Amino acid sequence: MEINTPYYLIDESKLLCNLEKVNCVRESTGAKIVLALKCFSAWSVFDLIKQYLDGTTGSSVYEVKLGHEEFGKENQAYSVGFSEDDVLEIRKYANRIIFNSVSQLRRFHDLVPNMTVGLRINPQISYSHFDLADPVRQYSRLGESSREKILDVLPLISGVLFHFNCDNDDEMQFDNSLDYICSIYGDVFSRLEWVSLGGGIYFTKDKYHLARFCEKIKAFGDKYNVQVYLEPGESVVTGSAELCTTVVDIVRNEVDIAIVDASIEAHMLDLLTYRLSAKLDEHGQHEYMIAGRSCLAGDIFGTYHFRSPLKVGDKINFIDAAGYTMVKKNWFNGLQMPSIVVKRIGGLIDVVRQFDYNDYKNNLS
Repeated sequence: MEINTPYYLIDESKLLCNLEKVNCVRESTGAKIVLALKCFSAWSVFDLIKQYLDGTTGSSVYEVKLGHEEFGKENQAYSVGFSEDDVLEIRKYANRIIFNSVSQLRRFHDLVPNMTVGLRINPQISYSHFDLADPVRQYSRLGESSREKILDVLPLISGVLFHFNCDNDDEMQFDNSLDYICSIYGDVFSRLEWVSLGGGIYFTKDKYHLARFCEKIKAFGDKYNVQVYLEPGESVVTGSAELCTTVVDIVRNEVDIAIVDASIEAHMLDLLTYRLSAKLDEHGQHEYMIAGRSCLAGDIFGTYHFRSPLKVGDKINFIDAAGYTMVKKNWFNGLQMPSIVVKRIGGLIDVVRQFDYNDYKNNLS
């Protein structure tokens, strides 16, 4: 089936490989696992995902409403800063709300009498390769850091959230961090019903010691008699999608540069933000820089080596284009928005969304 590029291709068979690992964690630990919609919210594959997860967690009114409408299981809301209107709207859709600070908790607690209420804690320890994503960087606003304030509001909450990892595939580092958190807040856990350890733990990565991870999670839950929650995003969808493009020109300026009909600025923004190259499964002798067709000088996917010389019309598919990719696509330069295509279990190719000029025009006014 010929589909005009650019498009995102989600492969449900690859997604299923991750989901089976997620389900293994759920079954062996008793933990509940909710999908972080800030990372991935392509609801065309929610029917598959929700068979293996307990629900969703949203960071805004719109994400929470999407989780309610399209996932329909446990629905958690967290935000760095709620407004009163946010809380009044969210309580229509979510069963749990987690406040970022004691001040927000006190301000809005009486507005959510029928919801499970929690508080985010900044544990002063984290794992991140990037200062931009480090939740405990200097002057961090992410979570309450005053133990005294936390103890004072324990009667108002039933659980707490820790989000202290970012692409953490280091099992020992996770173990040591959790041990540290327990040494500081163990007495708090024993007075709660649930504890969320957040997301950013890369437990679906190949060669990750999944059994050891599960033992750690189960031991934590058993020790404090709490329901453990995990909030993965990338770990659920890693490796399950591609950005499919076509070469539209080849130029030379000291090096060969192939220009494709997509843009890292518009279609893989997270990589540009962190100054990372897109991933390609190509190995050969012919070197090309692959560039996007926006006017941004740094719209560069990366430099790669191909088996054969590239020519106009060749297809180039960038892998690992699901997490923090589709949710950040934008209309920069008015470039054609990639369609969303799903390869279903069984092989059916389903073009679930195409975008046109009206989508671009109606994005603003």
